[in-house]
Amino acid sequence: MAPQAIRYRSTRGGASGLTFEQAVFEGLAPDGGLMVPDEIPDVSGKYKGWSKLSFGELAFEIASLYCSEDEIPAADLREIMLRSYKTFSHPEVVPSEKIGDMYIMELFHGPTFAFKDVALQALGNIYEYFLRRNKRRLTVLGATSGDTGSAAIYGLRGKENVECFILFPEGRVSKIQQQQMTSVLDANVHCVAVQGTFDDCQDIVKGLFGELDFKAQYGLGAVNSINWARIMFQITYYFYTYYKLFPKCDGTISFSVPTGNFGDILAGYYAKRMGLPVKHLIVATNSNDILHRFFTTGDYDKHPVAQTCSPSMDIGISSNFERYLFYLFGEDPKRLADAMAKFKTTGKLHADQAELARARQDFGSGCAREDAIHKTIKVYDEKHNYCLDPHTACGVFAVDELRNSLKWPQMPNHAMVVLGTAHPAKFGEVVKQAMGRPPTMPPALGAVQHAPTRFEVLPNSMEKVRANIEETVARREMQVAGRPCQCWSGLRRLFGR
Repeated sequence: MAPQAIRYRSTRGGASGLTFEQAVFEGLAPDGGLMVPDEIPDVSGKYKGWSKLSFGELAFEIASLYCSEDEIPAADLREIMLRSYKTFSHPEVVPSEKIGDMYIMELFHGPTFAFKDVALQALGNIYEYFLRRNKRRLTVLGATSGDTGSAAIYGLRGKENVECFILFPEGRVSKIQQQQMTSVLDANVHCVAVQGTFDDCQDIVKGLFGELDFKAQYGLGAVNSINWARIMFQITYYFYTYYKLFPKCDGTISFSVPTGNFGDILAGYYAKRMGLPVKHLIVATNSNDILHRFFTTGDYDKHPVAQTCSPSMDIGISSNFERYLFYLFGEDPKRLADAMAKFKTTGKLHADQAELARARQDFGSGCAREDAIHKTIKVYDEKHNYCLDPHTACGVFAVDELRNSLKWPQMPNHAMVVLGTAHPAKFGEVVKQAMGRPPTMPPALGAVQHAPTRFEVLPNSMEKVRANIEETVARREMQVAGRPCQCWSGLRRLFGR
């Protein structure tokens, strides 16, 4: 079990000593920072003993390091983890396929066919567990570039005492991603198309979390990867895949991770810090290359967001990167807070040469432009009869680009793994353009294509979104007025105080 001493703090220094439950419900810290554990558990002396565990049992072992039994008894936590992964269609949850000289870790066998199901199925169950125990209500607010929204909705639909608001950029997600989100008609699910970019949606979410009175009054909770639990649950599949490729725990492994918000690869960074024998972590971006530019030059400067064929990575500012900067800056919250304050006003953040050198020891990077993505999908279809989605293609392209310079083929007992982040049918038009034919459509995904939908369209305005939340929560609380809970803020606003 986790040592009693593990607590959580803000990367910017304004909060400390939080329990796991407090960190999960806090989402964004009051000072605008992100929650991180006071220490990263070292499992180098015992991780080999986990090699034969099922995915759910392994998820329990890792979660128990970060959540003490005083908060969630072991039997309850194990039941939550095992139940969370029964919704996946593959018995291994996240199987790996050998393609040429690399492996694709297929993270798309969950309910919404995207990697975010791994964390959000578990997070939904964790939220429900705490809410039932404490007889309180929660207003989940999230922004999505496509896959987080549907994964969050499928994890939270119908949950007791939860209202789920998901913001997505109008016209900037794939048709099937939008259908997946907006065809969920459960009364507690509320989709909002914002007339702007994903960064605009993310700014609205962060802005509302920063309004501390509003946050407290409506019990705001996060499903984006600003929520620590998202990162924690994703650590599992790095360990699990290592065990599948090296049952005797006698090799090293590298991962190429398609990423926009830096959450997925950050989980790999934590796995490495915990003791998993990871050789390289490769940041794979599309044309929105703020992360690639940082690991190449040390410059983390905001550029306009380009609309690409890999829309889930069309992100100009990577929210989770702050957690890595916290460690890169020596866990100095003042240094980080000053840097982030400057970045907010100037859109620029620079690492010095020593910091850049350390960052390059932690991560490599590659950037796939539009033509490279299409070519990679086509080549791997023709050469390996394997269909890539455009995001996974970014990860594969980075491997092909860096293979010789990082000398992976010469490494003994080494495996290169690309994280397959979504089923290609979620981006059927792009894949069809590249391959000349559409990808195979899973029946469950095809079923949503023509399903009825419900969503609202709002301007890029935090005030309009806030008002929508207030009105919707008031209406919903009237509907469930017979249910005991502690959050009746919407009714107070409706009838006066």
